[in-house]
Amino acid sequence: MRTAHEAPLSSIATGRTHALFDADLSSNRESIEARVKGRRVLCIGAAGSIGSSTTALLADLEPAALHLIDHNENELTELVRSFRARSCASTVFDFRALALDYGANTMRLFLHSEEPYDLVLNFAAIKHVRAEKDAFSVLQMFDTNIVKQARLLRWLAERRFAGRYFAVSTDKAANPSSMMGATKRVMEHVMFDQDIAPLGAAAITSARFANVAFSNGSLLQSFANRLARREPLAVPSMTRRYFVSLEESGQICLAAATLPPHGVILIPRLDPREHLVSLQDVAERFLRRNGFEPACYVDESAAKSAVEEEHAAGRWPLLLTPLDTSGEKPYEEFVGEGESIIEIGLPNLLAVRYKPAPPGSVARLITFVASLLDNDRPIVRDVTKEKLKDLIADVEPNFAQTHRETGRTLDQRL
Repeated sequence: MRTAHEAPLSSIATGRTHALFDADLSSNRESIEARVKGRRVLCIGAAGSIGSSTTALLADLEPAALHLIDHNENELTELVRSFRARSCASTVFDFRALALDYGANTMRLFLHSEEPYDLVLNFAAIKHVRAEKDAFSVLQMFDTNIVKQARLLRWLAERRFAGRYFAVSTDKAANPSSMMGATKRVMEHVMFDQDIAPLGAAAITSARFANVAFSNGSLLQSFANRLARREPLAVPSMTRRYFVSLEESGQICLAAATLPPHGVILIPRLDPREHLVSLQDVAERFLRRNGFEPACYVDESAAKSAVEEEHAAGRWPLLLTPLDTSGEKPYEEFVGEGESIIEIGLPNLLAVRYKPAPPGSVARLITFVASLLDNDRPIVRDVTKEKLKDLIADVEPNFAQTHRETGRTLDQRL
C-alpha cells in the first residue's frame, strides 16, 4: 500500500505526482457536465485500461444512462464491481454492462432496442505493435480497428444519432511506421468520412496521446509481473517515450469527447525536452523503488541465468535489447505530415485538424477487407502483409515509405 508521502507508481514514468490535465477539466467543468449529466452515454471497449479510467470520470458526472460494452467478460465484471463500490453508483439511474462484440450483429440489435444515445465513446481496438507478426493478426487488426468501426457508425446512422461520437486513436497514427498505427490512422478517416457513415449533425472527435504508464499489457506493467515471476526486466535501449498516467488518459478522453468542435483530434501539450523519457531510466527507477539496483545485460541467456545471483546481491537483471522489431518507432510524435495544430482554449491540450484521405480510398479498403472476412465468399488464400500494406498505402500514401519492416517481432523478444 502506498503511504501518504509516496509518489504514485506512474510518476517514475511521467515525472508528475498530480494529473497534468486537472486544469483543463476544472476550468471547463460546466461545459463537460452539460454534455454528460442527465444524458444517455454508451462506452464501447469500456473495460480496458483507458476505457475504465474514462468510465469512472463519466460516472461521477451523473449520466441518466451509462451503458458499458466489452467483449472481455472478466474485465467487464471487474469494472462493474468497481462501479458498484463507488459513491456515484446510486446516482446513475440506468446502468448496464453487456459482454458484446461491438462489431457483431448482436450490437446492432442492441442499438435498435435502445433510445438514441447523446454521447458514444469507443475504446475498442487492437493496440499493440506486436500484433504485426503475420498476415492473419494484421487482418484481425484491420477488422477490429477499421471495419467494425465503420459498421458501428453505420448502425448509429440508422438510429439517427445526432450526439457526440468519440473514438480513441494513438500517437502512432501520426506518420505511422507500424500496421497498428496505420490502422488507427485509417480509423480516424473512417470516423470523419461522411461517405462511410453519414452522421449529419453529429460532432465527431478523437485523441492521440502517449503511452499509458502501467496500463494493461504495457511494457511497464510487465515490470511488476516479471519481478513476481523472478524474471529479468527488458527494455529497448536508447529509446525514449512520452507517458501519461492512467488517470490522465481518462482525462484526455473525457475532454476530447465533450469539449472540442467537430473534426479535430486532441493531443497533449508535451515538450520533448521535458517529457520524453528513456525506457531504461524508467526500468531502473522501478527496480530502485522495489529495493533493487539494476544490473544491465545485453545477452538474454546471461540475464535469465543471473536472476538468483543478482537477487542475492540486491540487484536485478535488466536486459537492454536493440530497437529492431517491425513497426517500432525510434521516436514519438503527435502530428503527421501536412497536418495543422490549432488552439482550442485548453491549457494542456491542443488539437490537430483532420486531414482527409484521398477520395474513395477508405471505402475501397473497407470493401476489400470485408470481402475477405465474408463467410459466404470463397476463401482468398494469398493474404499477405505486403498486400495489406498496399491497402493502407492507398489511403496513406506515405506509409509505403514510413512502414518499418525488419522481419523481427516483439514475440521473439524477452
